[in-house]
Amino acid sequence: MFAVVSIAGCQEKVTEGDKLEVPTLKAEEGESMTFDTVLLVAKSDSDITIGDPYIAGATVDAKILAHGKGDKIRVTKIKRRKRYRRTQGHRQGYTYIEITGIKVGGTSSSAKATVDKKEVVDKKEVKEKE
Repeated sequence: MFAVVSIAGCQEKVTEGDKLEVPTLKAEEGESMTFDTVLLVAKSDSDITIGDPYIAGATVDAKILAHGKGDKIRVTKIKRRKRYRRTQGHRQGYTYIEITGIKVGGTSSSAKATVDKKEVVDKKEVKEKE
């Protein structure tokens, strides 16, 4: 079972037990968080639920393991022949989390919407053939 969830503006494919780095979250180390912006849940290859845009009642639980900063990068601006040079460093912050559970409480109405769209396409194809 896996899910695609939006965490701090980034879409991540997660399964239970995964450990991943995400952009900095405002939470203390050791706290548990729940993300309700679940875009897709797949229980098996044939049982896939797609949100419209999110799945109602689906949540992903995570535990905050640590906060940190990435490697330093150098940002340099140069204008030739003008004696203009500026150098600046940057370290992006991140939060290291572990996925503890994926829960699906409700059903998505988007699965019905995709079936309706297929029927409309089939009707158009039939009209074109005639």
